[in-house]
Amino acid sequence: MSTGSSSHVDHDMHFAETQTAALAQRRTMTAPQEGETGLASDARPRNNSYPPLSSNRRTSQAPPNRRNSRIPNLAEISRVMSDHVKPEKKLRPAPGLREGIKAIITGSWLNVLLVFIPISWALNFALPKTNSNDTLIFIFSFLSIIPLAKLLAFATDELSLRVGQTLAGLLNATLGNAVELIVAIIALVKCELQVVQSSLVGSILSNLLLVLGMCFFAGGTRFSEQGFGMSATQLNSSLLTVSVIAVLLPAAFHFVGGDSNEAHDILSVSHGVAIILLWIYGSYLVFQLFSHKEMYADRSNDVQPSVKYQYAPGEKPFIRNYFAKNQTTSPNGSQVPLTPREDASTSHDVHPDPETGLAPPPKEEEEEEETPQMSVPLTIGLLAVVTVIVAVTAEWLVDSINGLTATGVIRKEFVGLILLPIVGNAAEHVTAVTVSVKDKLTLSLGVAVGSSIQIALFVIPFIVTLGWIIGKPLTLLFDPFESIVLFLAVLVVNYCVQDGKSNWLEGMILMCLYVILAVTFWYYPGDNIALQQCS
Repeated sequence: MSTGSSSHVDHDMHFAETQTAALAQRRTMTAPQEGETGLASDARPRNNSYPPLSSNRRTSQAPPNRRNSRIPNLAEISRVMSDHVKPEKKLRPAPGLREGIKAIITGSWLNVLLVFIPISWALNFALPKTNSNDTLIFIFSFLSIIPLAKLLAFATDELSLRVGQTLAGLLNATLGNAVELIVAIIALVKCELQVVQSSLVGSILSNLLLVLGMCFFAGGTRFSEQGFGMSATQLNSSLLTVSVIAVLLPAAFHFVGGDSNEAHDILSVSHGVAIILLWIYGSYLVFQLFSHKEMYADRSNDVQPSVKYQYAPGEKPFIRNYFAKNQTTSPNGSQVPLTPREDASTSHDVHPDPETGLAPPPKEEEEEEETPQMSVPLTIGLLAVVTVIVAVTAEWLVDSINGLTATGVIRKEFVGLILLPIVGNAAEHVTAVTVSVKDKLTLSLGVAVGSSIQIALFVIPFIVTLGWIIGKPLTLLFDPFESIVLFLAVLVVNYCVQDGKSNWLEGMILMCLYVILAVTFWYYPGDNIALQQCS
């Protein structure tokens, strides 16, 4: 018995030593090698038959970083907003009050038309209510709003100098739409629903075709091709398409449905869609200002460089001589000098270091400084005063539309779709064309296309919601012909900007299309939908 039991003990000891050696070898194989991280032990397959050596093996790993997935706090939002408020160039000290007022008066020759403001007010109070008198009041009120819109653009440019480019484009689009918003609110209060809808659709058409076309054409007179942010532009086209769909669906609902509750159903659908469009616009602002602000900058990676005109020696550059301004020519008659200025300036000034034999690093260019023409308080005061005068003058303008169209010479659709948007978009015309000639086409698109997005996703649903609050039955059921024209305009613009480049021919095409629409709306009688008449 003793011999057998001792053999069993020896066998058990041998088995225990074998298991211990195997366990030690297993630890050696699974332990991280020198220079490797501790995470290598977790790279073994999960279907091993043996249990983990330690229950706290994975506790040594660092917890996942969830910083990118959490909601930003107020400090981060404040930091991002401070980046937007920071101007791109240094600013010189603002001038005094006297110099600022002088800059306002002598800023543009359109200020001569300011004399029509008291004339239009006097005619409104002095003349009796007749069709001929309304025509006079409309003409003088129309001429009065043009310099007011220019003053709005001047004040907006002064504010834009003090902020970044993205916020500057948003300011230009917002304050540029102030005239359209005021006219739409006054027309809504007076229950001129057809004028409200026509003016808003006309504003989108004017920005997409006339303003954008003028930007492409004016920039094309100096550059053979101009590049802009393709990703941001395609996103803007998608937003415009969504807004057009929101306008087309009630029209389709009107032609398909025909029951007794159709008017109430379309009104309810319009209210719900308006709230959704406002939510989309709020999300678009967060996208543009916070999460993807680099996409809307001129230094974005998808912005293609602009290309200037190049001519052979002796060739006459027609476009540059007759359209472009402040251009310098080289001895070979081309915009590109025989020796590039950078090379010419550095070839004689840059000498290699005698010790290292390497050229010294290039000198940093001095940052340009902008000179504001008005102080911030004067700019804000100008905006407030001009907005009040526009509101009063626009009220006389809206009151005189019925008398103007009653003569039969001009139709109400032409007034709402063509005349009122041209007056309201005068600020965007000047700003967008000016910056496009300076090769800032991304900012021009931010003003022109951004203004259209703001009208489609903010102004239209805001006016519908405001009518819901004050009891005016304004819906998204627009004139069917106007809705189709709006869809075709968005389609054409999408084709023009899909390559991320522009030239003067594309601008001329857009402007000619706008002229075609103007001729068409001159003869279009309009479709007075009974569902949208005020009770």
